Amino acid sequence: MTDPIYETDSAVLSETSDGIAWLTMNRPRYGNAQNSQMTYALDAAIAKANADPAIKVIVLRGAGKHFSAGHDIGSPGRDAHVSFERKSNWHDHVGQPGAEMQYVREMEVYLGMCRRWREGPKPMVAMVQGACIAGGLMLAWVCDLIIASEDARFGDPVLHMGFPGVEYFAHAFELPPRVAREMVLLGEPIGAERAHSLGMVNKVVARDALQAETTRVAARIASMPGFGLTLTRQAFNNTEDLQGKRAAMDMAFGLHHLAHAHNSLTKGDNIAGLSGRDMARLNRSDKA
Repeated sequence: MTDPIYETDSAVLSETSDGIAWLTMNRPRYGNAQNSQMTYALDAAIAKANADPAIKVIVLRGAGKHFSAGHDIGSPGRDAHVSFERKSNWHDHVGQPGAEMQYVREMEVYLGMCRRWREGPKPMVAMVQGACIAGGLMLAWVCDLIIASEDARFGDPVLHMGFPGVEYFAHAFELPPRVAREMVLLGEPIGAERAHSLGMVNKVVARDALQAETTRVAARIASMPGFGLTLTRQAFNNTEDLQGKRAAMDMAFGLHHLAHAHNSLTKGDNIAGLSGRDMARLNRSDKA
């Protein structure tokens, strides 16, 4: 496979002010599609913010038109075949046979990193505009609050590839059960207002007010006692896990990788031969 061509050396931009860490995904040309360059940079930026005693809250946002169009399955910077310094106890996926390669990689960069970000001590706020699709949902869902612009849309179309939802399977905990099924079975995006009415989004504002409202919310959180924020996040996360969230994700992750293996056996490709362009076309054809 060819070496990836990165359009930037800074896939994530970081800045801090008044107890807030602002982390910006910086691949606007590709809708902030998540390659390993980005996910490892994001992991490092979140770890740095969590280790900084001056930081009370972390805001995650995307540069340009969209929050995140999902996992990178077709840009010149796609780097699923590249080794990175491991951030977990899992071995390197590169060169592993059969289903092991994909399973190990996604345990590290998708499920593993999302769980680590969710379990960190600092509250996180997602500032979402435009597309928040598939892997984009995973980034928003690890956050404690979601502030969305009116043009935001949330969707998980990966059933087109034969997958029962994305790797961080939080659907039934973020949405009412039948709406969660709808999101996956139909593959149609949910608009910001509907997502708000269903409780998945905290606030919906005009696009030109998104930055100001997110700043206000983050500043309000940053005014609270730091250790109290950590304990609050832990209390809510532990409650969800007692309700079965972690076990449900483990189950769904296994089914997700059964689908990867099935695709490889029947389609000759673990994502069923669909490209990023194919998925963008399918998303455009779906109803908003």
